[in-house]
Amino acid sequence: MKNLVVLSGAGMSAESGIRTFRDMGGLWEEYDVMEVASPQAWERNPELVMRFYNERRKQLFEAEPNNGHKGLAELEKYFNVHIVTQNVDDLHERAGSTHVLHLHGELKKARSTANPNLVYTLGHWELKMGDTCELGSQLRPHIVWFGEPVDKIMDAALICQRADIFVVVGTSLNVYPAAGLIDYVPSESPVFLIDPNDVPASKSVYYIKEKASSGINKLAGILREKYN
Repeated sequence: MKNLVVLSGAGMSAESGIRTFRDMGGLWEEYDVMEVASPQAWERNPELVMRFYNERRKQLFEAEPNNGHKGLAELEKYFNVHIVTQNVDDLHERAGSTHVLHLHGELKKARSTANPNLVYTLGHWELKMGDTCELGSQLRPHIVWFGEPVDKIMDAALICQRADIFVVVGTSLNVYPAAGLIDYVPSESPVFLIDPNDVPASKSVYYIKEKASSGINKLAGILREKYN
């Protein structure tokens, strides 16, 4: 089967009711996102950071995968699908996708502040000050904050290098280093870009100007006709 690689962003989960930083106008309540999503914010006011991510996590526990997520999972019947996502939700996995790489961390996980390799899956939405790892250190959200390195970017680049077909859905290709992954796609591999808005790309792409759900449905029809 051909390798179908998908780069997904916030627009992928918008139809599931997951609010993005852009939806929030860069603000959460009266706070700039840098005050709740950076290492400096954690040092300055960890309780506030916890509350921000608890609210995001509570929203995620109540959300369901949309038809776009389900459509990508369905494509595993016809292609070797790998999803590289900028999203921190687990909606791809819950829809049935089996190969998902999270560039920016995972909302339903927490990690040790003493050893970042100690990562734990949360069974509930609330993480509190005083919740500790096995070393006795405070747990923090398992999220790549602004200003922190994206450790999985080279793993993602290797996946993109093997793409026979590449799909961009729900991302404006403005957030680096994730936006640069399109440049790792082989020049002979077709690139499909699904977004209702104009998204500039660094190479020739086939535009599907739809939201994620309808766009994935249209993509599936094109791919099955062309490659099966």
